[in-house]
Amino acid sequence: MNNFTQSSTIEAVTCTACGLLCDDLSIHRDAEGALKVTANGCAKSVAFFERPFSASQPRVAGKTTDLKIALDAASALIKKSQRPLITGLSADVQGMRAVMNLAESSGATIDHMNSKSSMRNLMVMQNSGWQVTTLTEVKNRVDLLLVIGTDIVSYFPRFFERNVWNKETMFDQDTSAREVVYLGGRNLDTSAGTSPSGKAPTVLPCDTADIPEVLAVLRALVLGKKIVVTEVAGISVSELSALAERLKAAKYAVVAWTSSALDFAHAELTIQNITGLIEKVNTTTRCAGLPLGGNEGDVSAYNTSSWISGYPYRMSYHRNYPDYEPYQYTTERMLAEQETDALVWISALNPDRTAPKSTTPTVVIGHPEMKFDQEPAVFIPVAVPGIDCKGTQFRSDSSVSLPLQKLRDRALPTLSDVLSAIESSL
Repeated sequence: MNNFTQSSTIEAVTCTACGLLCDDLSIHRDAEGALKVTANGCAKSVAFFERPFSASQPRVAGKTTDLKIALDAASALIKKSQRPLITGLSADVQGMRAVMNLAESSGATIDHMNSKSSMRNLMVMQNSGWQVTTLTEVKNRVDLLLVIGTDIVSYFPRFFERNVWNKETMFDQDTSAREVVYLGGRNLDTSAGTSPSGKAPTVLPCDTADIPEVLAVLRALVLGKKIVVTEVAGISVSELSALAERLKAAKYAVVAWTSSALDFAHAELTIQNITGLIEKVNTTTRCAGLPLGGNEGDVSAYNTSSWISGYPYRMSYHRNYPDYEPYQYTTERMLAEQETDALVWISALNPDRTAPKSTTPTVVIGHPEMKFDQEPAVFIPVAVPGIDCKGTQFRSDSSVSLPLQKLRDRALPTLSDVLSAIESSL
């Protein structure tokens, strides 16, 4: 059994600081429970594991209290609510299961803090479907990687290290011969796209707002359409035509994007253009999409919600059945229109993602190091999955779920324990 009062080094630790869920970290724990990343870390993992910690207790109306009183206060607030909203949802799979149970019992609406960006992908998948791949397939097969509107490493620091420039593949591919193309965005750090042999990536920059136009032209070129202009958004049509030919000549091309980087109106239509391009390239060779996400547990949240209710978040049990309304059941709109009378904010993974300021009575259940500009009616600190308790999390590509270890003992309840206790009292 693990003795949490002694210093030790834990191997093969899974990190939830981003959606890659790198599972090869080494973490040293001292006798007081402080953690240090000693191998295979990145800036995000260091910030996640090495955050200073202190004793944290529940609070009601800003005053420290015990867990039972805080649970009773949270239960009373939710019980008298006519339209509770459970949002944030930064949690692991077990915590999200408890969210779904509480939502059904209380008639609540659920939304995720990242839904504005992740719904761009989900709406395309629901509307027309897509052909996407996994991180494992990328690692073993890709020969041309086209990155749309992002440098990737700002969101997923070890992406290229683990999935593009990896030293071994299942089919003995020379990964240094892989090609990387960045399309769209300005002032991106493209150094990670340089191969181990020194081959620089192709960079075709443009303003983020112009990405829809550029992608429309690229798709038209892949379809064999004639383009009468010579440049679009500062990129020559000849360069885009060459890219179209490279896609069609590749044995396994992958088009990657992060929906949060495509922050402009109707970005889902641009993602649909990406998936349409992929579909056409696939008629003669292999090409797949790679929608990168999973931060703050959003992939775990929509997978768990989907298998329980049939729908991702932005769904409500107010009518006593799963009611999916992606344009109506948003946290911002419901708070602005005062369509909720109780807000439950959940952020077990990240203390910096706090509840939106609101006059709505708020229960916060989350990371013990959370600080507030606006003190909630109730605050209940919970164990951080992958640090203070075991758990399960879905990777960015939704194809793999990974176990999270308990690295120390802070005697905090899990999110699942707290939500189950509230539900049982309703």
